[in-house]
Amino acid sequence: MLIGQASDAPQTGAYIKDVTEADFMAEVIEKSMEVPVIVDFWAPWCGPCKTLGPLLEAEVTRAKGRVVMAKVNVDENQMIAGQLRVQSIPTVFAFYKGQPVDAFQGALPQGQIKQFVDKLTALSGDDGGLAEALEAAEAMLAEGAHDDAAETFQAIVGEEPENAEAWGGLIRARLAGGDADAADQALSQVPAAIAKSAPVEAARAQIQLARQAASAGPLDDLRAKVEADPADQQARFDYATALHAAGQVEEAIDQLLDAFRRDREWNDGAAKAQLITIFDSLKPTDPIAQKGRRRLSSLIFS
Repeated sequence: MLIGQASDAPQTGAYIKDVTEADFMAEVIEKSMEVPVIVDFWAPWCGPCKTLGPLLEAEVTRAKGRVVMAKVNVDENQMIAGQLRVQSIPTVFAFYKGQPVDAFQGALPQGQIKQFVDKLTALSGDDGGLAEALEAAEAMLAEGAHDDAAETFQAIVGEEPENAEAWGGLIRARLAGGDADAADQALSQVPAAIAKSAPVEAARAQIQLARQAASAGPLDDLRAKVEADPADQQARFDYATALHAAGQVEEAIDQLLDAFRRDREWNDGAAKAQLITIFDSLKPTDPIAQKGRRRLSSLIFS
């Protein structure tokens, strides 16, 4: 359970049940009025069933009640299999609101099983409180409660290990708390499936910018250096780094755009690369990022 919630959730047995013809109506049709129900048609002699079953059960258990599973042994419940026209096993049906909403036959890889289950959990609109927890953690982070935010993001990751928003938030919280090493460690633990997701890439960009900020020179000295020699690209780049470190993001973007305009190939395109890093570190809807991307595009295609 998430932090602050009571730990009164039913155990795995309540999520996964052996169902027969006697209780199929109650455990599948009626139960699906409340929550999506996965029905796994299997048999003890079926080799692929022995592969698929545990993978399905693992994903259902991970969903923690947002979807449940009924296991039907076709040898013992031939009438149900016949009514649903099950011609081979394993066959899996999904019911919601009393109706079949999805199905597949044969063993699937774990990634596809996860997608199947995730799609069903989304039907009910119940995410187990994760959206509210994410919102609360972001509010903590905005208020400067870095440790509390990190603890909440960590709890969400414990509930949903491939939640990209939570991983991104955890990394940003560690970074905002002044611990770049902890942020790096969290980044290294992100599951490969979401390593390139937007929230994680944004956090990665923020780590890179924070590392640069640690070595930024005095702002006034760099400003004077640029004013003395506007063609000094390294001085302008360093000045932009110092501006960003000082929280003057838009001003840093202005300097980098000017550097790109003067010589887009300088230092293997360093100005453009730095601009993209800054844009990636901001939310896609951030007006500074949107404006900066438009200006960069105009320069590229001019």
